[in-house]
Amino acid sequence: MTSRMSATVRAVSKPRSATRRAAIVLTQAAINKVKTLLEKQPEMQALRIGLKTRGCNGLSYTLEYTNEKKKFDEVVEQEGAKLFIDSKAQLSILGTEMDYVEETLSSGFVFNNPNIKGTCGCGESFNV
Repeated sequence: MTSRMSATVRAVSKPRSATRRAAIVLTQAAINKVKTLLEKQPEMQALRIGLKTRGCNGLSYTLEYTNEKKKFDEVVEQEGAKLFIDSKAQLSILGTEMDYVEETLSSGFVFNNPNIKGTCGCGESFNV
């Protein structure tokens, strides 16, 4: 079973969290949301982050439940929140902060990525 989620991208000039040198660092809100999502899908062991070519600026993040680690996936585990980063996405994601934002009309994961050179107006796609 594959279920996808959406994410928003924000270009930042430098990483917000420099406390760890991990492929990706999760905020407390993102940790809580990943753990909640995985608790609702007990047969799945992690969320996989990948990249897909789409949108007006080239690339978009994908998030999906997974119950298997692929051979070259990077494993990131933070306070019980487990992510697999697809090998094709690893260089583009390096140094990124993953957040979860809840607003009045929308909620979702936000990637604050210092590697981004440009984004589209809606924040759904980017280029590196």
